[in-house]
Amino acid sequence: MSRKWFTETTDKTVSMLETSVESGLRQGDVDARRAQYGANELQEQAGKSALELFVHQFKNPLIFILGIGAIVSFVTGHMVDAVAITVIIFINALIAFWQEYKAQKGMEALREMAAPTAQVKRDGVWVDIPAREIVPGDILKISTGDILAADVRIIEANRLAIDEAALTGESEPVDKSVEALAGSHIGLGDQVNMGFMTTIVTSGTGLGIVVGTGMKTEVGHIADMMANTEETKTPMQVRMDTIAKTLMVAALGVVAVVCAIGLYHGMPWLELLNTGISLSVAAIPEGLPTVVSIVLTMGSTRMVKNNALAKQLSAIETLGSTTVICSDKTGTLTQNQMQVMKAYDASGRYWEVSGKGFDPHGEFKPLAHGTAVTGSPEMMKGLVVATLCNEAEYIQNDGQYSVRGNPTEGALIVAAAKAGLEQGKMLAGGGYHIVEKFPFDSARKMASVIVRDPEGKHFLAIKGAPDVVLRNASGFMVNGEVVAHQQAAVQGNLVVANASAQQQVADYEAAIQNFAEQALRTLAVGFRELSAEDLKRDHQELEQDVTILGLYGIMDPPRPEVRDAVESCYQAGVRTVMITGDHALTAAAIAKDIGIIRSEGDRVVTGSELDDMDDDELRRICPKVAVFARVTPEHKLRIVQAQQYNNEVAAMTGDGVNDAPALRRADIGVAMGIAGTSVAKDSGDLILLDDNFSTIVKAVRQGRQIFDNLRKFIRQALTANVGEVSVILFAFLLMGPEAILPLTPLMILWINLVSDGLPALALGVEPEEKDLMDRKPRKRNEGFFSDYLGARIVARGLALGGMSYVAFSWALEAGQSAAYAQTMAFAMLVFAQLWHLFDSRTFTTLYRKNPFTNRYLLGAVALSATLSLGVIYTGIGQLIFNTEALSGEHLFGVILLSSLPTLVLSGIKELTKIKFV
Repeated sequence: MSRKWFTETTDKTVSMLETSVESGLRQGDVDARRAQYGANELQEQAGKSALELFVHQFKNPLIFILGIGAIVSFVTGHMVDAVAITVIIFINALIAFWQEYKAQKGMEALREMAAPTAQVKRDGVWVDIPAREIVPGDILKISTGDILAADVRIIEANRLAIDEAALTGESEPVDKSVEALAGSHIGLGDQVNMGFMTTIVTSGTGLGIVVGTGMKTEVGHIADMMANTEETKTPMQVRMDTIAKTLMVAALGVVAVVCAIGLYHGMPWLELLNTGISLSVAAIPEGLPTVVSIVLTMGSTRMVKNNALAKQLSAIETLGSTTVICSDKTGTLTQNQMQVMKAYDASGRYWEVSGKGFDPHGEFKPLAHGTAVTGSPEMMKGLVVATLCNEAEYIQNDGQYSVRGNPTEGALIVAAAKAGLEQGKMLAGGGYHIVEKFPFDSARKMASVIVRDPEGKHFLAIKGAPDVVLRNASGFMVNGEVVAHQQAAVQGNLVVANASAQQQVADYEAAIQNFAEQALRTLAVGFRELSAEDLKRDHQELEQDVTILGLYGIMDPPRPEVRDAVESCYQAGVRTVMITGDHALTAAAIAKDIGIIRSEGDRVVTGSELDDMDDDELRRICPKVAVFARVTPEHKLRIVQAQQYNNEVAAMTGDGVNDAPALRRADIGVAMGIAGTSVAKDSGDLILLDDNFSTIVKAVRQGRQIFDNLRKFIRQALTANVGEVSVILFAFLLMGPEAILPLTPLMILWINLVSDGLPALALGVEPEEKDLMDRKPRKRNEGFFSDYLGARIVARGLALGGMSYVAFSWALEAGQSAAYAQTMAFAMLVFAQLWHLFDSRTFTTLYRKNPFTNRYLLGAVALSATLSLGVIYTGIGQLIFNTEALSGEHLFGVILLSSLPTLVLSGIKELTKIKFV
């Protein structure tokens, strides 16, 4: 919607669109406009086919090198090696494909939200047509329960209210009017004379002129942003890409060095090819992608038990890197259920109302007085009025409580229930009967009903805006008595102020101000006794001279557990920023209450202020802003991009259509599973199954633990690879032209996948480190090898490779066969890795870690040792791997000596605190 239709009058809108309110469009005009504007539907972007996704998995440096190794093995007749490598390649590709294969349903969900049919005026007749056939200029009939089929300029509104929460984030239905608005920079939530495609009409009727269809609507604009918003790679994906490139360069470098040495010594090409295969297999941890996926899957399973469902496995680790959580307010930080929080009676007493949302369990707690709610006649009468002058319906189903109708009116019914007044019982058997209703409208700003009470008497029950009710009031009920509040009294010839009346009005206005400062939406209630003659009078006359009973302060309150969750984030170095379509005052009050606003320096910025900022200014202020209020989908997207530009790892939560572009752009999009729209769920990476902000904090903890465990696994896996490469390098460097390979390619594959890969999996369930949530979040550009981890991998790997070469060389010098010497090297490397596993469990040293706290690791070590011994001592193992059985003396020596690299280097680290050993 390019033109700002909300600034135009209804007459000008009709004129500009060349239509008629009385007759609508002519069929010829409809055909011409359909040809010009196209169908009223959202365009769907074509996604990758399953075949394209599968082929994409082979565009990986690790897979590429392994593929070359498989081809060379096949050409040189090493069929077992070729088959084994090929199987590994396809297993990795299939796992990655399954991980990435999910339908792109965002556009489909948006299309499903649109109305299937609509009622428009054509050639002077109201007709029902498929929504896709609507064109700009159509006159659209709007009724309660409708899903708007296009963007419209409201030209007639009869108590019309529309729920726009999914589009704007506004927690309450918006009352619509027809008057033009002044000013061109007005957010969607404040465009009260507009209706938007996919929003739901909650009450009233009206007419609208269609001003936008299909992709030219506000929701179409969001769909376009979704289609053109690039999904960022998660930090996990970036780190894995870095590892892949690093390993590829390292593998090619090592192969080049060894081949150069071999050519220098005049070694045959066929032997060099065989060596190259061994080195490429040794340099690349074939099981790395598979094991990483398995570790992430195990983490995902644990997260589901805590009500967080990860759609993308790499997103799990991203949670642990998160530095800022951009959270929607309504339904995420709050309960998305309006609730009476404070109450005030005309006698000047305040109560705090406890409870949670629409659940009727709660109570009125006196504030600075000792009167129970049942001891206040005006409060109890006020609750009767609030319950009967009410269009909402209270529903209980299998212990679940909900409200059908306006949430604010529902909050009043629930508050009355907490004081023992149940709507259903009052009307069914309680003797109360509604005689006539005068619904709320925006002109009167109040609603009223004529009620017959159990004694057969009639009274008018009224509720509305506090200032309007005060203007229409003639008095207050004070301690059960009606007290007039005329502003002056006559004594003789003098007019004197009525001090008591002034005080009552002042107290009432102070209560309004008190509630407003707490961002509470305030409603006043009152009544008027009616005579038989009054029943015949117009309701506007009856709504004069009412008696005020009290006030109710209503809001969508924070979830009880959110305060602790926000505090946990703060302690973990994770900022929480509220991004909401709601009003700034309401958002700021909630933010202060739950700890998002912590100091005077924390700013609140509105959408209109954002419109006046360029991207550089937004990036500059982002670290100081705690709340962004009254924002649009474009604003949310800009905010996320600004956070990322500042090198933040941004998580974005949301539940509405308006959140979808930002959810896609964020490092991790967190969608609500209960209240969230299908568009939001399809755009997010993580779905909260309980819509609870505190679940994010649990997920952050698990994400950090998973990252820790992945680093431990990668340390173990790459240490093994360095050991395998170094033992071959030592042979070429020290044995000269007569060099014999200490390990065959198949032995290396076994070490990578079984003797090392299998036990390393157990590191994925390693208990969390004690300081897990006391650390600051990792920086976006911080890799797996930070804090000297890369140096430790090289140092330990060289030590393991050195011990393996020593065993190999000693066996050859002792007159053993080449196969026996290779078996010695194989056994030494296998057991050296198993010892090293116990040090990989921690970022300190094995001397500070109880070796028996991870029973899965102990079992995996035992299983790996047993299987590896089977390769050495069974006939089939000797046939496939070309091993020879070691003597008992040699095996015992291998197991004992293989522990030295780990025990000695860990001891040095423990004593000297040197981090790179």
